Amino acid sequence: MFGRAIVRPPCASFAEGLTAANLGPPILEKALEQHEQYCKALERCDLELTRLAPDPRYPDSTFVEDAAVLTERCAILARPGAVSRQGEVASIKEALAPFYKSFHEIVSPGTLDGGDICEAGRHFFIGISERTNEEGARQLAGYLAREGYSSSCLDIRGMKGILHLKSGVASCGDDRLVAIDALAAHEAFRGRDIIRIEPFENYAANCVRINEYVLLAAGYPALLASLQKHGLQIITLDMSEFRKMDGGLSCLSLRF
Repeated sequence: MFGRAIVRPPCASFAEGLTAANLGPPILEKALEQHEQYCKALERCDLELTRLAPDPRYPDSTFVEDAAVLTERCAILARPGAVSRQGEVASIKEALAPFYKSFHEIVSPGTLDGGDICEAGRHFFIGISERTNEEGARQLAGYLAREGYSSSCLDIRGMKGILHLKSGVASCGDDRLVAIDALAAHEAFRGRDIIRIEPFENYAANCVRINEYVLLAAGYPALLASLQKHGLQIITLDMSEFRKMDGGLSCLSLRF
């Protein structure tokens, strides 16, 4: 069960962030409205929020998930693969300090984005991507093993349309995963119950299980129906402005 989350609203320089989406620039006012609705959804899931101030030094800093990997036992500070984002980690460590006594840290030459890490119970799937390299994955796997968790790595470099591992797969609890076709048959997921996503709904793969609910991007009726068929309670949210910046639902919070 999750009890807390850290969030940060998009800043005035949000449109200057990294993106390959080619969907046009985000509208800041609309992004702020969508972020507030997201925060209300987290509170509906019984999470107590730590709301950080916008940080215009880092246009991508609303995507707080990339700065850390959180477990029940420790916090692991990431080292984002985009150099322009590495300065975001310091303020996330400060925000986590009241809640964690044990910290680990990904160090050079390792790089790691939290969006490449999919937690499924006591097992962590680690994506090796354009942002997370083999050394970062190795360091994380070592820290997790030290704390009693297992992990496995998936190389997603070259897979079109996904920036991070969690752009294509999400854990919905009970050994159940949502996955795009390119990942659904991966050896690492053997033995898991896979809910396949229709190719035209791939963006919806980045859904988030939080306690008794699943947060799902609005506008994806096929996946919505599949999740409801499995008895899951769904909260749908408009993510249009964050999608323009290659962001998804999981990116906008650190849950613990």
